[in-house]
Amino acid sequence: MCFANLWHIGAMPEKARPQRLLLVDDHNLVRAGVRQMLQSLANEAEIEIVGETAEAREALRLVSELDADLLITDLSMPDMDGITLIRKAIRRKPDLKCVVLSMHTAQERVVASLRAGACGYIHKNASAEELLQALRSVRDGASYIHPSIAGKVVDSLRDMEASSGPLDILTERQREILKLVAEGCSTREIADRLALSAKTVETHRAQLMDRLNIRNVPGLVRFAIRNGLVELHGD
Repeated sequence: MCFANLWHIGAMPEKARPQRLLLVDDHNLVRAGVRQMLQSLANEAEIEIVGETAEAREALRLVSELDADLLITDLSMPDMDGITLIRKAIRRKPDLKCVVLSMHTAQERVVASLRAGACGYIHKNASAEELLQALRSVRDGASYIHPSIAGKVVDSLRDMEASSGPLDILTERQREILKLVAEGCSTREIADRLALSAKTVETHRAQLMDRLNIRNVPGLVRFAIRNGLVELHGD
């Protein structure tokens, strides 16, 4: 009898470890508000907020250092866009679950996030109840997309499956810069043509290199020519 009781106690399942969450947003007030909302949901969502940062590059380090299970990130940050962050973070920790929390609802942004590996996309106007639903879905291995854009995203993904190409993973701005790079324009020339700072041009160029997994300018030129972005003209 005593042994039976001991066996029964030993067989009881342990409570699952809370999902370790890392929050990334470059606006301090937004981050504070989201953190407060997440803390109020922590028990219900079975999450533990283990860190937060305003910088994407810092987030990459913290993903490994804090052994994060879940990453919630904005898309627009000064040092690296959220889509690139998601791609790099999952490369470092393949089982990481990423959720975008953004004001952007453009299909291009949403689809690019999903293709990068995000399993959730929530609008910053979402209620606490919707955030809880999204976190539960992601925790259980499902996906969650804000209801107001879900249908359009599905249609967009279908269209992309029907007619997708290597250039589709780039934003319109990245295509512009790639074309000018392939045409031999310098960073300053590109900045002047597009009314951008040289630093912004360099950031866009680094991001498109990362998306294309190309490490040098000659490689970008070859890619642009192969995919019909620029043409070779003979003498």
